[in-house]
Amino acid sequence: MKNNSSVDEKRQWSILAERLPLNVITEFPWSSFFNLPASDAIQPPACSHFLQDLLSTFASCSCMSFNPETRRLSVGLDNGTISEFILSEDYNKMTSVKSYLAHQNRVTMVLFILEMEWVLSTGQDKSFTWHCSESGGKLGSHKTSASASCLQFDIETRHAFVGDYSGQVTILKLEQDNCSVVTTFKGHSGSITALCWDPVQRTLFSGSSDHSIIMWDIGGRKGTAIELQGHNDKVQSLCYALHTRQLISCGADGGIVVWNMDVKRQETPDWLDSDSCQKCDQPFFWNFKQMWDSKKIGLRQHHCRKCGKALCGKCSSKRSSIPLMGFEFEVRVCDSCCESITDEERAPTATFHDSKHSVVHMAFDVTRGWLLTSGNDRIIKLWDMTPVVS
Repeated sequence: MKNNSSVDEKRQWSILAERLPLNVITEFPWSSFFNLPASDAIQPPACSHFLQDLLSTFASCSCMSFNPETRRLSVGLDNGTISEFILSEDYNKMTSVKSYLAHQNRVTMVLFILEMEWVLSTGQDKSFTWHCSESGGKLGSHKTSASASCLQFDIETRHAFVGDYSGQVTILKLEQDNCSVVTTFKGHSGSITALCWDPVQRTLFSGSSDHSIIMWDIGGRKGTAIELQGHNDKVQSLCYALHTRQLISCGADGGIVVWNMDVKRQETPDWLDSDSCQKCDQPFFWNFKQMWDSKKIGLRQHHCRKCGKALCGKCSSKRSSIPLMGFEFEVRVCDSCCESITDEERAPTATFHDSKHSVVHMAFDVTRGWLLTSGNDRIIKLWDMTPVVS
């Protein structure tokens, strides 16, 4: 069982976050969104009338997808329907186009793919569906093992990545009217809360309620899975800056973490099984025979995060960060591994920033380096990320 040191992690995270504060361009409560004053940073939204109509008409909307090229807005609803609109050039009017009866329960994510004229969606009814946006007809669907929570799509290969509440990511190969399961990834102990796809390096990032992020190397065909541990609450949203190869993650802990993915990272080892400490040979508490033979009380089992050996508490009493393995916080390591880790290997590969609100969702504007976060406190904040993402 993995050791839970959330208190220590929170203390470490707060120290790291204080070192590298970010400047907020502006912040405002959601209730006053339609009455924003003009400023150099943000102009009053021209789409305020449209948004007011949308919120009053669809109070149960659960997700949205907007394509600026076609001004097409796809809105997922709690009843499983996806409603589609076309926005006017000044964003003050929207015209209803069509509706898709996509799911039997809440729509968790919707994507409009212009190149294929497809509308992809996931729902809490344990299904993934895709529709033709021209005819409105349903092209196909796939049943997931649990309620689907998030979705990504690769245009070049027509692969869909579907995350669900069981912690599993399913890769589907889509054709015009059918799909096939390519493989499934299972590395999280909690539900998948966010997915992010890098089409250049062909890597998939998955965030989870287990506080971790996993980078899946799909393009390398090596099955490599790199863990990133930098949050002490569930990861809520992920985005990737292609030009700098930096991953941005936001969590319910209020953390904004910027990961440098342009370094050679290492996989975390599998935890080894043993009935006794693999260093001092002391029996663990379930090893009754060795306890009786040696007349010793059994000890609790721990694991070194660097080598994966099963050890007692005395032989794994040291703590160290291992950033190249994704451990930005100090974690349990054995004595020999602690001595082998150099100062260079302890150099952080991520920067930590405190948003001072529990982030629910974020969006990143690569061209301007702006990050928009929305939180459970009903506050929306706009951040200038150019000091750390450039």
